[in-house]
Amino acid sequence: MFCDGCGTAVQPGQSFCARCGKQIVGPVSLMQPAPGRVQEHVRLLGILWLAFSAFNTIGAAILYVLANTLFAHMRELGAPEAQTSFLRPLLSVIAILLLAKAAIGFYAGWGLLQHERSARIVTLVLAFISMFVNIPFGTALGIYTMWVLLPRDSEREYEALVGVPAA
Repeated sequence: MFCDGCGTAVQPGQSFCARCGKQIVGPVSLMQPAPGRVQEHVRLLGILWLAFSAFNTIGAAILYVLANTLFAHMRELGAPEAQTSFLRPLLSVIAILLLAKAAIGFYAGWGLLQHERSARIVTLVLAFISMFVNIPFGTALGIYTMWVLLPRDSEREYEALVGVPAA
């Protein structure tokens, strides 16, 4: 039996809710407790991380192709060798790092959707990195991620979700 105000479990014969203090009048209703903040937002958060990682993958692929086509032939186009020779390896490394970040983002999104235990920490680390690297969308997603997953109550609620199979 649960309080109809806050969803806390109420014992039979109890006249006030222990959590919210609401007076229990009449029979105690048999309703499910209200879903917590993490439970409401974790599915959306997982989908957003999957979409954001897909855009990172597209950007990494475009950057890698540009680095190895356009910048590979810069000397043939008349550019001085010394000024452009560093661009091809630099852009290739940046594309590979961006692709690695996208792969971790795919794991984070999938892990949140599947309620994986390690997905919360991976997503928080990735959110912190994205806040500074991918302005403005990564910043918005990072702030939203931290709002959902960072508080202490969120940790407890996510751990409770880990035991529940994903729908």
